[in-house]
Order: sequence, then structure tokens, then C-alpha cells
Amino acid sequence: MNKKFVAGAGVTLFALALMAKDPVIMTVNGVDVPKSEFEYLYGKNSQQQLSQQPLDEYVEMFKLYKMKVEDAKAEGIDTTAAFRKEMEQYRHDLAAPYLADSVFLEKLLKETYDRATQEVEVSHIMLFKSQNPAENAAKRQRIDSVRDALLSGADFTELAAGISEDRGSNQRGGWMGYISAQQYPYSFEVAAYATPEGEISGVVESPVGYHVLKGGKRRPARGKIQAAHILKMAQGNDSATDSKARHEIDSIYSIVKVNPSAFSELATRLSDDRGSARQGGMLPWFGTGEMVAEFDSVAFSLTDNSISEPFRTAFGWHIINRIASRPIPSMEQMKPEFLARVTNPQDERYSLVRDNQTSRLAAKHKAKLNDKVVESIERYISTNALDSAFYAAYGNTSDGNLTLITIGGNKIPVSALVYEMKNIRQANPEAALKIFDNSLASFYNTSLVEVEIDRLEREEPDYRNLLHEYIDGSLLYEVSVKKIWDKAAKDTEGLKDYFESHRDNYKWSVPHAKGYLVQTLNDSIADEVRKMAAVTGRDSIVNTIRKSFKGTVSIEKVLVEKGGNAMVDNLVFDGAPTKPVKKNFESFFMIDPRILTEPEEYTDVRGLVTNDYQNEFQSQWEDELRKKYPVKVNQKVLKSVKK
Repeated sequence: MNKKFVAGAGVTLFALALMAKDPVIMTVNGVDVPKSEFEYLYGKNSQQQLSQQPLDEYVEMFKLYKMKVEDAKAEGIDTTAAFRKEMEQYRHDLAAPYLADSVFLEKLLKETYDRATQEVEVSHIMLFKSQNPAENAAKRQRIDSVRDALLSGADFTELAAGISEDRGSNQRGGWMGYISAQQYPYSFEVAAYATPEGEISGVVESPVGYHVLKGGKRRPARGKIQAAHILKMAQGNDSATDSKARHEIDSIYSIVKVNPSAFSELATRLSDDRGSARQGGMLPWFGTGEMVAEFDSVAFSLTDNSISEPFRTAFGWHIINRIASRPIPSMEQMKPEFLARVTNPQDERYSLVRDNQTSRLAAKHKAKLNDKVVESIERYISTNALDSAFYAAYGNTSDGNLTLITIGGNKIPVSALVYEMKNIRQANPEAALKIFDNSLASFYNTSLVEVEIDRLEREEPDYRNLLHEYIDGSLLYEVSVKKIWDKAAKDTEGLKDYFESHRDNYKWSVPHAKGYLVQTLNDSIADEVRKMAAVTGRDSIVNTIRKSFKGTVSIEKVLVEKGGNAMVDNLVFDGAPTKPVKKNFESFFMIDPRILTEPEEYTDVRGLVTNDYQNEFQSQWEDELRKKYPVKVNQKVLKSVKK
């Protein structure tokens, strides 16, 4: 049996099945419109009308709509870089809910929430990362040695004091106090909550450094508090400075103890924390671990609406006014912030979400990486790093043509990934390998996402209809701007001629005043303006007077109907006395005041004339479209449309 024939028959049967499910309702300029798209837009149009539009009327309107879209394509609007970029962004934004794994995200959220219900005591030894990969490799080896020493019985407190580069905790033997969830990098948070009390963690690599943690006690989460404080700064070990700061804070405390309502005013005047002083000492809401340990301890020991006694931190002497508190949010309340975090590429969980998505889509589309090719590239990079030679070796060469990824029956070569990485250079092999692995993971994910979005457009009517509606609507807007709106608005001579030919269409039921309305600071300036107006051309009079009398004169060209402006009514239509609307101005008058009973030029009714002129362009354009683009309607399918 002929295998090609069988395969062809299968494709034909599949195509017939699709056609039966979503038949073509009309063809415009050779482009098929499926029934589902027509019904979707007809239904949406009906919902926006007070009464449903008859189907035959809508069909005519829909034909023109599709003809205009075809005309936009003929103009090349859909091929411009700006248009393609906007559509691609919308395509991905629209696909986001379809691509999300709600089960996996809920699992991550629940893990985060479970940690958020507890606070954990943490001590750590930390070495900061640098910009130098070789230096980071040495630090990683050193932290490994530190952990080995701890497991062999070395004293954690002594090592932290002597080795840890975290100045905030090393003088306390590495003790950080209690922390809560979503405060620290994800890898650090997981290790902090997973390490039992008294035990030593593995080496933890966070975005900022390398850590070894010592587990501590647990307690129920205490939520967040709002507080204000007054600080008298006394950093360092200078006893005289410390004594002075202590004396000042004691004096302030003696006042607020008797009169708590004075706290805000005293903080504004006397606190050395000028950032919070401007807010009456008010700090942002904070939770456990967000302030230095001593401050944290005192703040949470207070009750709402109470003031602490003076206490010392590394910054100096404080008084806290605890104002309010709130418990930890529910899991549902936490969700928006959580989702914002995990969809940020800077968050470590972003890669977890990405890799989960990659795994799901790879299974769905029968995709796989060519492990042998990947290993070969990684061996090259581990020896040679990412330099010009790498791009020469894996660019458009035989190695570049090797299959890197297979998705369904489609093969993606190594050169496609190399092209995406073309601007990256890294001389350190270890760092280069990390860059390559991350680039590969992102590229694999992006390739799978593109395939899935293509599937959505083919197989998901809701997605397809929304996408096509947005694309066609954007094309319609752009071609209308080009062929009607801008064309009419910028055709000055055409607007003049149209107005002259249709004067009878533009009548006023109320007389209008036209001229230049002037307001001045006083009568002397008004006289000077009148003198200048007598010798100044009308094309430049507004700018000339504004520039010459800057700040003391207001002038504008006006065309206003009777009853529309109190000053004009007073000057031209014998209206009631009034004053200038400009504050502190005393005088007002008009230059060249005239009363018009009908428009004298098209600019007097520019909006109406432009709109009518555009409508004329619209009618001419639609007549051209009907002649230019053939339309065939499948009447049988049309009769089956839901009304």
C-alpha cells in the first residue's frame, strides 16, 4: 500500500473534519472566514446594541469590515516592525492564562503560605559573590570548607564572627533573629525553614552569596505592624556621642510619656532619621526580620497605641510609637503578590515555573533535547568558555546545523540558539557554562511556548477569535487613519472647498462673537496692548503679545456663542457686568470683535466640516473596496448562524 497516499488521505479526512466543525461562512479576497469567528463577532455586536441588528444588515457591515482589513494588508500595514511587535506582544499576553499551570502555581503558593504561618530563627555564615567568576569559585570552595569544619565540631559562633561577611549578623555570631516567608531569596528561605533546630544546612547559593545556615526555633507568625519612631543617632563606640544621644532621647521621652499626642511633632523636629521624620516618624508596615533585631524585638513587644521606653540599636537611641497591627494575610490575599514575584525573572522561583512549563509542553508536543549535542557543547564551553571561537564553531557550520531540539516532527538546529546568544561573551568557563545552560533552558521553553500558541490559534476558538478581533481591529484603525481621518484633516484646501460647497449645512441658531479676548493686570497695560495690536499682524498677534507682556496679559482667539462666556457677553452682547476670570487681573476687552450670525469660514465649524468631509472620503473608499475585493457568502452556512 502507498504510505504517502494513506498519509494524504489522513490529512484530508482531518481537514474535512475541521471544515465540518467550523465551516467557511464567507470568503473575502480569497481569505476564508470561519463560521465561529462570524458568530462570535455577531453575538458581541448584538450585546452592544439596544436591539439586535438584523442578520442581513450585519452581513453587509461585516463584509466592509473584512474588505478594509484586506486593504490594510494591501497597504503593508501588517508588515511594519511596530505593528508586528505589538501583535506579537498581544498574542503572548492573550495566551498567558492558557499556558499557566494553575496546579503547580497553587502548590508553590501553598508551600509559601505554610512557611508564612511560621517564623524561624536563623543564624548563618555568608560570603558575598563578586563580579569575578574565579573569585566566586574560590569563595564556594571556602564555604564548603567552613561547612566541613562545622560538621566536624567547630564552633558556629566563632566561625561566623571571624569569617562571615554579613556585617549585620557576624558580630552576633551569625544570628539574624527570626525571619518570615518572602523576605529573603527563595533558596535561602527554603533552607532556613528546612534546617532543624541546632543542625547545619548544606551550602546555599543565593543570588547575592554563599551561605551555611544553622537551624533555630520556630514560633507562630506575628503579622505586620505600623509604627513611628524617633532616633537620636549614636553610631560607633564614642561614649560622649552616646551619652549625648541618650540624654536627648530621655528628654524627648519625658515629654511623650506625659503627652503622647506630641510624638509626631517631636519626630518631625528632632528625629535624626530624616526620611521618616518628614512623615512624623512614620515607618512603612513591617514584619519580623525587616528591622534590626533590637528594634524588631521592642516593636513587637508593644501593644497597639503604646510608646516604648528609650532603647539602643547599632544606629543609636530610639523611641517607638506602635500604632497598629495586622495578622498574616490569607492564602487568597497573598496570591497577587506571590504571582507577581514568581513571574519576575529576578525571582529564583521563576525558573521553577519555567521548567515546569517546559516539562508539560515537551510531553504534550513530543519534544526532546539532543542530549549528545548538548553535552558536546558543554564540554567545549567548560574548556574554551564563550568567546568568538565558540560562535564560529557553532554558527552556520556543520556543528551549527546539528539538531538541538526536536518538537513533533520539526527540528531546531544549534545555530538558532547560538544566534540568540550572539552578544554574550564570558571568559570564565564555569560562569560561561551557567550562562549557556540558562540560555538553553529559556530557548527550549520559548520554542515550546511558540508551538503551543500556534496550537491555540488553530484549535481554541475563544483564543483565535479574540486574537483575530484584536489584529483586524488594529489594522482597521491604522488604515482608517491613513485613508480617511488624517487624509481629510490635513487637506486644508479640500476642507475649504467642501465648506464653500455645503455652506447651507452649517447654520447657527444663536449669534456668535469672534475676535481676540484680552485680560490684563491693570488698565495701563491694557492701553499698551491696544497700541501694540494696532500695528501687529493678526497672524502673529497672539504670540507677540504673550511674549511682550509675559505674566501680565492673557490673550486668546475666541469664537463663542451668545451666553457662552460672561466676559464676551458683557463686551459684545450687552451682557451683565463681570470681572476677568484670570485671578488678580483687573481689565478685559476684545480686539477686532465681530458678531456673526453664520460661519464665515470653515475654521469656524472645523469639527463639523472635518467630520462630514471624512464621511465623504469614507463613502468613496467603501465604493472602491466593493469593486476591488470580491466576496463570496455561503448562504447555507449563513442560514445556520445563531440569532
